[in-house]
Amino acid sequence: MDQSDDALGLAGSIRAGALSARDAMAAAMRRAEAASHLGAIRFLDAERGLRQAEALDVLLRRDPARAATMPFFGVPFLMKDLGAVAAGFPVVAGSRLLRDAPVPTISSDLARRFEAAGLVLFGVTTVPEFGMTLATEPALGPVARNPFDLDRTPGGSSGGAAAAVAAGIVALAQSGDAGGSTRVPAACCGLVGLKPTRAAIPGGPAFGNHLQGLACEGVLSRSLRDTAAALDAIAGRAQGPEPDPDLGGSALQLLSRPVAPLRIGWCVEGPPEFPIEPERQRAVAAAGAVLSAAGHDLVPVDPERLAVFTTKATLVFDHIIAVNAARHLADADLTKVEPLTRAVVARGLAISGVSLGVALAAGVAVAHGMWRLFDEIDLLLTPMLATPPPPLGSFPMIDGDVDANWRRMNAFAPYAMLANVAGIPALSVPRGRDGAGLPLAVQLMGAMGTDARLLAVAGQLELLAR
Repeated sequence: MDQSDDALGLAGSIRAGALSARDAMAAAMRRAEAASHLGAIRFLDAERGLRQAEALDVLLRRDPARAATMPFFGVPFLMKDLGAVAAGFPVVAGSRLLRDAPVPTISSDLARRFEAAGLVLFGVTTVPEFGMTLATEPALGPVARNPFDLDRTPGGSSGGAAAAVAAGIVALAQSGDAGGSTRVPAACCGLVGLKPTRAAIPGGPAFGNHLQGLACEGVLSRSLRDTAAALDAIAGRAQGPEPDPDLGGSALQLLSRPVAPLRIGWCVEGPPEFPIEPERQRAVAAAGAVLSAAGHDLVPVDPERLAVFTTKATLVFDHIIAVNAARHLADADLTKVEPLTRAVVARGLAISGVSLGVALAAGVAVAHGMWRLFDEIDLLLTPMLATPPPPLGSFPMIDGDVDANWRRMNAFAPYAMLANVAGIPALSVPRGRDGAGLPLAVQLMGAMGTDARLLAVAGQLELLAR
């Protein structure tokens, strides 16, 4: 892409005086209004956005050296209606239950890092209720639509964020990923989506979206360099329950350096239970061919081997999501939540401590199994999605069958939950369009701490495939 179109390019233009931060914010507001039919934004605070942008314009005049330290200086930015919060922005997690909840008065550590990087927060994107599905159609509204086909989903739970970035409302938006919720929307909308290594990104001070390490937040973007710069800006010193992982240096710097030959495992097929459609298999095969031509050693990985891990990962995901839903919502008025959420809460209340312990032990086995795999290979290349983005209504929250919902998620993105349960970084990168003009994507996964390496290999793939 033209680098002037991404967030780093926009920040450079603002610092150079080609336009003001206020101009950039006003333009984002106009684009948001023009794209309101996408249902991407649940809440917008134009006054705050313009006020904060004007404050940055003053800072640039008074202290240009400080402005130069902010990689995304003056870039408009949208938070997500689930996860890390920013003071003054109401967060309802897509639910009627929280429609009148108090507005946060304290920003999360992550929101403060976004602002310290120069991002200007002005709204909140749409999510499915409590992030329960891989589509974004909360009963509270609005329904988020895919900019490539308005009758299809942009994915979930970061579907509103993906629609906003893909439509050009913003160049960057907050995302979160507990079971594919960054990577699936990225793949649906032709974007870059990184789920970082467990514990790399701060979840404090409340850690309300920690989910025993399943969830990890970040951004959706239109360029690898934006994702790399964002990772550099927000990762590290998370002060959470796990040690800070070593991510291997500056992701943005490594993106521009040559990549040494690697052993890249590749798996074109899905687990036997969840087949991949041919066009998406061909996208993985084509990406593998490019990487092989670049000197990497491609090592076939048996989908049956991965299926052992994905089956266990679903059990872990199910128990952690259900128990956490019960923990937060057991005493709530469940007549105000959607049937699927109600059923997940009921499941969580029925799970015994022993059953939860069994599931957590299975999660340890998944993490260890993936470490063993990465003793044999450096990275793993897989499909990101099994099918095109499905039509709206394909993930019905009115359906209280929890197992059916998890099956729908796995059938759509068979290798998504695996990365969350194992705690490893996983990256969805766009790979052109299918015959219907919808985005294609592949996924790269690596051992814990290889986030920068994933981005560097994706950069090589992007460069060589042009």
